[in-house]
Amino acid sequence: MAAGGTHRPRGGRERRAPQAAAERAAYENPLVGRNASPEMIRLWSPREKFGTWRRIWLALAEAQRELGLPISKRQIDALRAALDDIDFAAAERHERRTRHDVMAHVHALGDAAPAARPIIHLGATSMDVVDNGDLLLMRAGLDLLAARVAALIGVLAKFCERYADLPTLGFTHLQPAQLTTVGKRAALWLQDFVADYERLSALRDGLCCRGLRGATGTQASFLELLGSASRVARLERAFARRLGFARCYPLSGQTYSRKVDVEVVAALASLATSVHKCCNDLRLLAMLKEIEEPFASDQVGSSAMAYKRNPALCERATGLARYLISVASSPWMTAAAQMFERTLDDSSNKRLVIPESFLAADAVTLLMHHVLGGLVVYPQVIAAHIAAELPFIASENILMAAVKTGGDRQELHERIRRHSQAAAAQVKRFGRPNDLMERLAADPAFSRVRWKDVLDARRYVGLAPQQVRGFLRGVVRPLLRRARSAPPPPPAV
Repeated sequence: MAAGGTHRPRGGRERRAPQAAAERAAYENPLVGRNASPEMIRLWSPREKFGTWRRIWLALAEAQRELGLPISKRQIDALRAALDDIDFAAAERHERRTRHDVMAHVHALGDAAPAARPIIHLGATSMDVVDNGDLLLMRAGLDLLAARVAALIGVLAKFCERYADLPTLGFTHLQPAQLTTVGKRAALWLQDFVADYERLSALRDGLCCRGLRGATGTQASFLELLGSASRVARLERAFARRLGFARCYPLSGQTYSRKVDVEVVAALASLATSVHKCCNDLRLLAMLKEIEEPFASDQVGSSAMAYKRNPALCERATGLARYLISVASSPWMTAAAQMFERTLDDSSNKRLVIPESFLAADAVTLLMHHVLGGLVVYPQVIAAHIAAELPFIASENILMAAVKTGGDRQELHERIRRHSQAAAAQVKRFGRPNDLMERLAADPAFSRVRWKDVLDARRYVGLAPQQVRGFLRGVVRPLLRRARSAPPPPPAV
């Protein structure tokens, strides 16, 4: 795979080969074993990482040859032929000897391409390779996640359209409030995911090449090689172009600013926040038996309680989202802890945080696509919950309707207050149905009210249906068209 651009897996989802019992004696990362996709797992694999390093070394050598340094076509061809010929055992032997991962892979590449050995890593420092490699991998990861979120948005948009008009009981403070619609509530989730897509896409487009900066960011080694600032600038532009970048960060120390990692992981954590909120709502709706996540025909909800239908997918998604939100604090601390032009305490942290953040984001996005694409709605249960609360919610409309037929507003208000308290007492103390409507209908002061009109739930959803359709028309569908028609990213080496 090219080092930059969209990560394109070979084929569809893979079936992971079962491990022998003897191989199960070491810790396995659940993000890899249970949650993330083969595509995202492959992106953060050693083969992809070190293959990307080799493509960076090739881009460097090609750009240097273009600027007139004594690098032969034979050496370039040797590097290109060895891109995917990675002897990991040899690299590990070199690392045990050198105690330096980049130099270990320089030597391993030299072993695979002996003709190019003299010019590999010429003028470069480790971060000319590692940081540019990390940016390429993050760019590919953002490409993959943006595509996943766009697909999720498409699924949820259909749900919002389908249920834009279906009234449902709204809640504030987890207490029954005015009515909304099922589609409007879902559109609130959708709006969050739209914001996530826009942020991921903007971050992906805004990522720059670190460039060729040397040990402290001054480009001193490249100036020594090329002899002038203009030639160094030409070298860096040629190098960045080969990696698919249109521009480089204006300045760096030995590393690109670790605030870049802050922004990337914060965007992934923001996506996790959207997932968590949506899933919590769905778990509450499942408790109310109004909406449920998909449930397989042979799925077991509980080993003891056979009737259970637990929201296991949403629970898994909230757990993973919570992990991702918690991990997002590390890049902030890493960026704050960097001293002068570079300290190494970022490295061990980044090796964990960056890949696992992408793996967790990938996992929760896939889970949400499955959940939102298979939601089951129970309109009769929703209607029953509305019926239990609508008499209270409709009390103001009932008051106004009775006033229009000639009643005294203050007297009617007092009658509704007394009837409401009596009905509420029946519900709360004795568990009986809400009989407010029967009490009001039996009161002569309300005898001329047209109860069918007053108790039509659609009268109480305000502009919710129009809001949903306006959002879909004005924001969501244009976004999906852009996502489908977006040009492929520039090719890398």
